[in-house]
Amino acid sequence: MKIVILSQNPNLYSTKRLLEAGTAKGHEMEIIDHSKCDLIIEKKKPGLIYKGKEIVGVDSVIPRIGSSITFYGTAVVRQFEMMKVFSAVESQALVRSRDKLRSLQILSRAGLGLPKTVFSNYSKNVGAIIDNVGGAPTVIKLLEGTQGLGVVLADNRNSAESILEAFNGLKARVIVQEFIKEAKGADLRAFVVDGVVVGAMKRQAKEGEFRSNLHRGGSANIIELSDEEENAALKAAKALGLGVAGVDILQSARGPLILEVNSSPGLEGIEAATGKDVAGQIIKYVERNA
Repeated sequence: MKIVILSQNPNLYSTKRLLEAGTAKGHEMEIIDHSKCDLIIEKKKPGLIYKGKEIVGVDSVIPRIGSSITFYGTAVVRQFEMMKVFSAVESQALVRSRDKLRSLQILSRAGLGLPKTVFSNYSKNVGAIIDNVGGAPTVIKLLEGTQGLGVVLADNRNSAESILEAFNGLKARVIVQEFIKEAKGADLRAFVVDGVVVGAMKRQAKEGEFRSNLHRGGSANIIELSDEEENAALKAAKALGLGVAGVDILQSARGPLILEVNSSPGLEGIEAATGKDVAGQIIKYVERNA
């Protein structure tokens, strides 16, 4: 098969591993920078131009779309779908997962456990918002943000109110979430491919930090999920329509709580922690469906 990896950086670990895994299986692999594609929109004849040439003969695409280019990257994925090309991550699912508020609403509707969350239209009554998530400490997140960027822990009520007022003054959209103390700065990342958890790790924040992201200096170790945690991860990926997903889970006193579902999860951390060929599992998923 001819498989295209949509990535702006061919040197990224995830991009290189997918290229290696696909090549090892005998597929024709190509990396295309989606930000440099031109879309040809015509009656019954959608097309794509890359570096002056029309893209033809593609069987499948594996999107690795950065959050900063979600709009255009999604349009490119959608164009491939219009050309009857299978995408490992559907365009609509990518859009849903990138919208933190919308994804939380979908997960809530699916009956999944979540940290209590409040979103408002720049409400001046910041005290009531903090009360509605159980008071301080509380977590405040920008709606647009990845790898732990734009996430703040307000230790006390005064700082929570000040941070909210500052964000409101800047017209920055934020969600306010309950702080899960018993998680102790750790979360679980379940890597889901085609309805199966192919690997899981526990990420622990470094000392003095509450964000467990590996990009923020956190550490990761392989973990075996409980049945409840595995079911929650699978249900979350299914609710958002994601064939490939990184599901972040907090361990709480009331059971697993879904923190976030990532539609372009990195492979480096999960492969290093588990020793598993996750890239190969993604290629197998493409083989079964393309």
